[in-house]
Amino acid sequence: MHHDDPAGPPVIITSTNRFGHDQAHPDEVLADPMELLAAWLPANDDELRPLMTLTTIGADGYPDSRSVLLSDHDERGITFHTDARTRKARELAADGRVSIVVAWVEHARQLTIAGDAEQVPAEEAAAVFRARSRYLQLLAWMNSSELAQLPRAERVARWEAFAAAHPEGELDAPPHWVGYRVRPRRLTFWRGDLEGPSNRVEYTRDADDDWTAVRLPG
Repeated sequence: MHHDDPAGPPVIITSTNRFGHDQAHPDEVLADPMELLAAWLPANDDELRPLMTLTTIGADGYPDSRSVLLSDHDERGITFHTDARTRKARELAADGRVSIVVAWVEHARQLTIAGDAEQVPAEEAAAVFRARSRYLQLLAWMNSSELAQLPRAERVARWEAFAAAHPEGELDAPPHWVGYRVRPRRLTFWRGDLEGPSNRVEYTRDADDDWTAVRLPG
């Protein structure tokens, strides 16, 4: 995804979805599907992060979806970061149950995650902020309700003034910067197949942290 940066040329915010690799034998059921999740996703040190669709439960009981950057992943789950003043942050404070979708259009793959989101420690969130691009760091500071009400010319002027006053490498995470880790309860891996039926495997975690796999129609 590209974005027109008021302070310069267009910037690339996210990666394409040409990342990761599949298991050698897709019909093989794995003891730990988190290993497959890690294989499908890009390495954490890749500068550009992939987009994922995050769905929370709104205050009115309806699902609320938006695209966010997948920050990183490990054996505990996947993380994303946002503004603590946002609607999704309020929804997560009320109910941490979420659904996530990552799609690979070129590779005909889709990963669906259902799990529970919890805030990460502030020092972890700050480390992710330091690794973000200049544009995304500025956006984290400037993306306020007050600024959103202004005409574009004024928004651009304030952006440029803030950027000039804060040279690259000098910004720390704003106080409203917050991270969440999603611990998967259910993982569904879907693979398209032009030569036959699709391959869809769902793994569900039990209370003892053991996984059960079931094959589903595509």
